[in-house]
Amino acid sequence: MGKNEFDKGIKFSFNESIAYAENAVVSKQILKKETGNITLFAFDKGEGLSEHTTPFDAVVFVVDGKADIIIDGKSNILEAGDTIIMPANVRHALKAVEKFKMVLTMIRGN
Repeated sequence: MGKNEFDKGIKFSFNESIAYAENAVVSKQILKKETGNITLFAFDKGEGLSEHTTPFDAVVFVVDGKADIIIDGKSNILEAGDTIIMPANVRHALKAVEKFKMVLTMIRGN
């Protein structure tokens, strides 16, 4: 298995497939297709992604820890097991309240 590749047909754990790094955001691509992609992230406490928009809907599933997902200026605290949809063309940002891991699924289409 390569650094950013996941073998198909073999069981894996989101939580065990990525490690936290001090003062950093780590990502691993699980699947990348023309129709969308699935990416696994690990954010150290205090790290995040600044406010931005994307042209496609994206689903965030928190695997571990606690995150603040800000959508159109509204704060949403998510913990392990929680999920939220970030709508296309709406400003959003992410911040690690505690270190957290998430799965981001982006669907390219309307």
